[in-house]
Amino acid sequence: MFKKSLLTATAIFLVTGVAQARETISIVGSSTVYPFATVVAEVFGNKTSFTAPKIESTGSGGGFKLFCAGLGVEHPDFTNASRAIKAKEVKLCQENGVTEVTEVKIGYDGIVFANSKQGDVVDLTRKQIFQALAKDVEVDGKLVANPYKAWSDIDASLPAEKIEVLGPPPSSGTRDAFVELVMHEGCAEFESIASLKKTDKSKFKAVCNTMREDGGFVEAGENDNLIVQKLNANPAAFGIFGFSFLEANSDKIQGAKIEGTIPTFDNIADGSYQVSRPLFFYVKNQHVDTIPGMQEYVNEFVSDDAVGEEGYLADIGLIPAPEDEFEQLQETVASLKVMDAFTK
Repeated sequence: MFKKSLLTATAIFLVTGVAQARETISIVGSSTVYPFATVVAEVFGNKTSFTAPKIESTGSGGGFKLFCAGLGVEHPDFTNASRAIKAKEVKLCQENGVTEVTEVKIGYDGIVFANSKQGDVVDLTRKQIFQALAKDVEVDGKLVANPYKAWSDIDASLPAEKIEVLGPPPSSGTRDAFVELVMHEGCAEFESIASLKKTDKSKFKAVCNTMREDGGFVEAGENDNLIVQKLNANPAAFGIFGFSFLEANSDKIQGAKIEGTIPTFDNIADGSYQVSRPLFFYVKNQHVDTIPGMQEYVNEFVSDDAVGEEGYLADIGLIPAPEDEFEQLQETVASLKVMDAFTK
């Protein structure tokens, strides 16, 4: 009993010592959430007496790895994410003493398939995108190595241009969401592949998740600005990123229609553009009482001024949550409710 109390006291001392060693909030995570968090940090720094947070774009997976590594000055206080935390990441957090975490859903974002405004405007189905990007595809009822070199090889109505798509790495939440919302949906359009979902789930997942490695799909890292530069250099190429980034670069790039619907703020908000996902940030509650400004930063991020229908984040592409979700959000952050996964 004494040993357990001593360990607890030591842990408290270590976390309490953080305040004396670091006065600036540390944030890591999603490149998609990064521009939203950056604007909030700037407003927060101007409105309060606290220093604006330091934010690093590490990707959602990289962010969780850093966030869950432990408590103390060397570990971040928040992580941004373009997908929900996974069970294995919850476990990593718990193993490293990060046991009190609040999940904050800030709104929604679409995933776009975009190219330079110098290129063709295209209308793609998720089935066609799967055929363009998967390592293995179904041809004449058989699973074979992807034979498609040009978009017109898939459908004669598509451009007779070489397939080249720049996308995020596996550590990215955008990649995870794209695979789930586009690749899996397109994959399931093929009867022989769809049947694997019942007979061999691991093979179904492997077929639907695995991108081609022959140049048709190119991992472009977490720097979306670099993707835009490459799209401008090659108008025949496409890139995958969040709608907010398309909005910020609408003078240079254009979003493809997917299933006949163009990615716009209104189409994502009303659900007609089907390739959309929620965005989050996660709070390390055990740092709140020791790192100056954490609660105030959270309050600013979830304020009506920021994430409301007329909020300043909507101006840069964030799709506000419905009213019932917004009310739930306010309740969650008011008490910094620990998410259920961390209470089991």
